[in-house]
Amino acid sequence: MRTLWGAAARITAAALTAALAGCGGFSFFVANAPTPFGAFKRTSNIAYGPDARQRLDVYRPKSEELRPVVVFFYGGSWSAGRKSEYAFVGAALAERGYVTAIPDYRLYPQVRFPAFIEDGASAVAWVQQHASEFGGDPDRIVLMGHSAGAHIAAMLALDDAYLKKSGVRPHSVVGLVGMSGPYALDPDTDTLRSIFSSPYTPEDWQPVHFARSSSPPALLLHGLADGVVDYRHTEKLRDALISQGAQVETHLYPKRGHADTIGSFALAARYRTPALKQTLDFLGRVSVPSLQSRRD
Repeated sequence: MRTLWGAAARITAAALTAALAGCGGFSFFVANAPTPFGAFKRTSNIAYGPDARQRLDVYRPKSEELRPVVVFFYGGSWSAGRKSEYAFVGAALAERGYVTAIPDYRLYPQVRFPAFIEDGASAVAWVQQHASEFGGDPDRIVLMGHSAGAHIAAMLALDDAYLKKSGVRPHSVVGLVGMSGPYALDPDTDTLRSIFSSPYTPEDWQPVHFARSSSPPALLLHGLADGVVDYRHTEKLRDALISQGAQVETHLYPKRGHADTIGSFALAARYRTPALKQTLDFLGRVSVPSLQSRRD
């Protein structure tokens, strides 16, 4: 019986990660099935802007103490995705002590670059302004994303012009977690060439160009068998950050694909990679309150 259960679990996890890579509906049902029973509170569909896509969900621990905040951006090629599909991410982090916001953002063809980056900045600004209402610390924010969401998170963390324009306080972003992200994006389809187009150039939309010595510490995760976004994007961002003297930790997973990094946050696929544990270890290090914040 144990053998049969283990085999069934492996099949379910493989189906989950394969479908996640293709944004399959069944995969999200499997991933999110346990979340209504978690030890956290969820507040849904909070407006951070006037557009119908400018809404976010907040997951928070039941503890009342001031907690670090994670803002998670999902993937979908900048043209698909819904925050409700990633409840398993909010649940996994909130159950472990992190207030987590998951925003929707405007998608192609409604908008093109850089509108979705600007939406991300507006979401972070809203989170900072309202974090304390949900038990979050507005000066301990980590930006996190998968695939296209990792691109958004990296752009916001590394090119602070977007956050400054939205009124986010300097140095409140204390870390970046990027999973399977296209950090050196070279548009190679008609759709991508339409999303990332003139008057902008790769120097505007590639996060690798914005690595600085002052960049927040980064955790970069990628599967070596990723057939959607090549793992060399992560290597390029890692190398750019190292060349500037920034802190970066990188984990590349053999025989793992595009969805395995985020899929491992779901209970059914947790064994696929140690991404959740490595993310929690990183969050624990970078979100320790500063001496100044303790005085305040």
